[in-house]
Amino acid sequence: MLRIAVPNKGSLSGPASAMLHEAGYQQRKESKELVLVDPENEVEFFYLRPRDIAIYVSSGKLDIGITGRDLLLDSGADAEEILPLGFARSTFRYATRPGTVTDARAPQGFDGLTVATSYEGIVAKHLADAGVDASVVHLDGAVETAIELGVAQVIADVVETGTSLRNAGLEVVGEPILTSEAVVIRRTGAPADDERVQRFLRRLQGVLVARSYVMMDYDCRVEHLEEAVALTPGLESPTVSPLHHEGWVAVRAMVPAKEAQRIMDDLYALGARAILTTAIHACRL
Repeated sequence: MLRIAVPNKGSLSGPASAMLHEAGYQQRKESKELVLVDPENEVEFFYLRPRDIAIYVSSGKLDIGITGRDLLLDSGADAEEILPLGFARSTFRYATRPGTVTDARAPQGFDGLTVATSYEGIVAKHLADAGVDASVVHLDGAVETAIELGVAQVIADVVETGTSLRNAGLEVVGEPILTSEAVVIRRTGAPADDERVQRFLRRLQGVLVARSYVMMDYDCRVEHLEEAVALTPGLESPTVSPLHHEGWVAVRAMVPAKEAQRIMDDLYALGARAILTTAIHACRL
């Protein structure tokens, strides 16, 4: 039975469980459940603290896990990313009071300063790789007040809109340290051809594709077919079927969901009619 670690709380938990449910796996109904066995799919889920998942997977006690790329790298665990999942995206950056260090000088300008962060492993490595001699202080939770309270001159934290930093009188400096998202991980050196793992990854990849594409159907005149197909090439090629009314064909193809409205406009201008889009719930490519 495949043993999988899943985040038990936080921003990773809900989307991870939703994706697993879309992939056909049972998921817990109560947040207090720590273990769930899905015998039909031969999988056992362990709901763990997101920061601990890489450690459990690297130990070999669990086969694979879902966690954040930032948490994986910060843990220093002997585990590796095998599939990005596209949710819980974030950017990790430095911030300080205006005038402390110019944007062009970060992080080289941090020499002799103290950096406060909840991700000590990532920051210490980033500074070392840049040849910067700075101290790193580990803080749990929000770190914006570390500068005001004199604990550090610089912080390193997840930045989304930057509003909370500006409210604290801080500004982002330097290039991003890391861009993160939810990822599937396994122990470094684990067999890459494990069919149980490959089946699990295929299911998740099917969900990712289903979320990114829609199925588009439309009717068009034969003389405009090549132009229409150029707009909707599909994956291998679209399905084209003759209609009872001579001179018309029906076309079906997968198209990127974010481009669907523009494609519908272009098809309509080309003379296509009965243009429909439908959601894709699962797929295998």
